[in-house]
Amino acid sequence: MRPMKYEDSINVRLPKEEKKILDAYCKKVKRNKTDVIREFIRSLAS
Repeated sequence: MRPMKYEDSINVRLPKEEKKILDAYCKKVKRNKTDVIREFIRSLAS
């Protein structure tokens, strides 16, 4: 499988409470924020 080529980036501002939720979820599933957000974005195409 060919590695992804990253061409764009985004910055997202979150309220502290939402960041806490994201951090807790990432810790729970043992994945980093980038992977979790990418997976969510891909799920939007389904």
